[in-house]
Amino acid sequence: MAAASYLSSQHLLHIYGTRKLYTCCFRPFIQLPTFSTFPPRGQSLFSRFIMANEEEGVPTEKQQSPLSSSSSGPEDSPEAAGRAEVAGEQKTDPGASRSQLGNLPADSCLQHFKMRKFFVLRPGTLNQAVKDVEALVNKEEDGSIHGTWLMAEVDHWNNEKERLVVITDNTLLIFKYDFVLLCCEQIQKIQLNYIDRIAHGSFSFPKRSLLKRDGDGVRIFWDRLREPSFSSRWNPFANDFPFTTFTHHPVRNIDTLAALCDIQTFSERLKDAAERAHIRKPIPGKANGVLVLQQPIYIEAYVGAMSFLGNQNKLGYCMARGNLGF
Repeated sequence: MAAASYLSSQHLLHIYGTRKLYTCCFRPFIQLPTFSTFPPRGQSLFSRFIMANEEEGVPTEKQQSPLSSSSSGPEDSPEAAGRAEVAGEQKTDPGASRSQLGNLPADSCLQHFKMRKFFVLRPGTLNQAVKDVEALVNKEEDGSIHGTWLMAEVDHWNNEKERLVVITDNTLLIFKYDFVLLCCEQIQKIQLNYIDRIAHGSFSFPKRSLLKRDGDGVRIFWDRLREPSFSSRWNPFANDFPFTTFTHHPVRNIDTLAALCDIQTFSERLKDAAERAHIRKPIPGKANGVLVLQQPIYIEAYVGAMSFLGNQNKLGYCMARGNLGF
């Protein structure tokens, strides 16, 4: 009887079956149903086959899909829930960070982006620079160190240059330090007992000058009897002036560097150290003491195209500039 039903089913599949039904019926886990009668007119053989499977209890592909998705069992459900929670947290983090950045003003975001370009702000760079310049101090000639400052030097053509300044017992040390290669390139020493004037105030230019500079600065004089020559005033590379000028570093607004860039504290500490140096080592024929002046700092520059381009692009600072050098 079973063989006859099998042959009858093969005969029906040969007459009424399709290629799709043929491939479905001969899967290894499906039991072939028996057809007692031909399907009525208007009803396909495939629908008849589905009804027969439901009557015999054979699960179809749609009924098996939930079983396959839950085949991992109840033991994996807590882990899946945990992974879903972690995925949810990871999805919410970028949105929160974007909302925090969106709350910041546009000016502060732009200023923060510009500040990050300075190499002096890279982690550990400034600490290493201070250690390097303090290691170059000769304790026998210069004495002990009283303080280190990060400032910008302004030359006679209004060009800004990044500098590290150290005050010791006997000397004022001005370092040109490369914050990219972490090395000192130039040292200028000024004896404190030669300093006679310290001027503090805003910057001023000639009446017909096209230049201007905001903020204030400090100028240190050490030879009041010597005036710069005509050739030195018109030479942008001259360094034989009997004074030097400093102003604030652009990173002074950062809280951790405010004390290191404070010009007022620098001028006060320099005045005290210079007066002590005058007492210890007086110069014959010269009035001992330091005169502190509150007056504008005069810069005799008129056009200054080179200084305008250099200061606007911060060419005197160690900064990230892409493919351009500095």
